[in-house]
Amino acid sequence: MEALGRAIGGGLEAGDVLILTGPLGAGKTTFTRGLAEGLGVRGPVQSPTFVLARTHPSLVGRAPLVHMDAYRLGSAAELDDLDVDAAGSVVVVEWGRGIAEDLADSWWDIELERPVGAGAGARDDVADEDLDADAPRVVTIRRGGR
Repeated sequence: MEALGRAIGGGLEAGDVLILTGPLGAGKTTFTRGLAEGLGVRGPVQSPTFVLARTHPSLVGRAPLVHMDAYRLGSAAELDDLDVDAAGSVVVVEWGRGIAEDLADSWWDIELERPVGAGAGARDDVADEDLDADAPRVVTIRRGGR
């Protein structure tokens, strides 16, 4: 996930918005950590769950990274209240589907999937205790826009 983020981060610029969707442990923050490295911003990149948004300034003269978590937000209006400079930053919103699409006219919708254990409604051949950071992921990237 980190290597994928790093590769994508190298090509991003101010105004790019990425909306990350996936279950706990799918790699959203790990992906963002790699993306931050590809962008050349100051770290460390950690989950913004409790602060809602963190800004990581560029170390190489590029756009800053705004890393947001919409999990505890109830609406797009609450996200708007954070007053993020989406046009002047690269913005990554974890748990943002259905909330963050108004940040820009177009965005990247990135869904991260990981196997889940028996009883969770997915692959019955994988036990919860076997789900580690190295478990395979499926990543679907779509371009969204108005």
